[in-house]
Amino acid sequence: MFEISRVALGDLTFDVRVAGPEDGPPLVLLHGFPETGRSWEPAGRLLADAGLRVIVPDQRGYSPGARPTEVSAYAVGELVGDVLGLLDSFGIEAAHVAGHDFGAVVGWHLAARHPDRVRTLTAVSVPHPGAYSWALQHDADQKSRSAYIKLFRMEGKAESALLDNGARRLRAMYNPMPDHAAVDEYVRVLTAPGAMTAALNWYRAMSRDFRDLPSVKVPTTYVWSTADVAVGRAAAERCGEFTEADYDFVVLDDVSHWIPEEQPAALAESIRVRIAG
Repeated sequence: MFEISRVALGDLTFDVRVAGPEDGPPLVLLHGFPETGRSWEPAGRLLADAGLRVIVPDQRGYSPGARPTEVSAYAVGELVGDVLGLLDSFGIEAAHVAGHDFGAVVGWHLAARHPDRVRTLTAVSVPHPGAYSWALQHDADQKSRSAYIKLFRMEGKAESALLDNGARRLRAMYNPMPDHAAVDEYVRVLTAPGAMTAALNWYRAMSRDFRDLPSVKVPTTYVWSTADVAVGRAAAERCGEFTEADYDFVVLDDVSHWIPEEQPAALAESIRVRIAG
């Protein structure tokens, strides 16, 4: 069972789910858009039962106490800094890290920029930014899949598109996610005043340093699913070119973008195998 703690990092306070033995190897799980740390609970319980100390923050913009208003406050360096601060607050020198969707992006940047703090990385759905950027430039399929980002960067218009009519379009994004209780939780969080803008600011703060990232030099697993509507095969298969340590590419056939909710056991096993080395 997860317990929820509140962790203060400077002026911000984060809601953090924690499970597993206190002396277990630390594992930080990072959620993506438009979710919360709730997305990791099914896989996280399995990993906690396997003896890991599982730490799952509701990240910047998603925790009510960590919702600054400036777009610049959501630059990827700030998001990485939050994870470093979380590790420091728990007295953790280095942790295993797994991230899904935009949480994977934070994981890639954390591992590339601060390899001394990351024991292993498991990235889920989103490949290394270098692989994604290459596909965005050279692969027509990926360009089409990524068209939604242009809308997300439009202040006001994106919020209206997702939240109007009882958040109908937001709810539609989660199909075919099987966990309806999780969907209700995500919608509840993101319909709070200012929450959707804060979440979308992750996209609006993207800049060139977001893409120009060195290769990762920690042991890494990349998990991709063939029915992902956001990330195509060209980006996924190029990911390994941006890793310089032991690397594994796990493909889940006929699974949607929502891997943590749809296939928690398979995802937990991929993470466990990576940690075991």
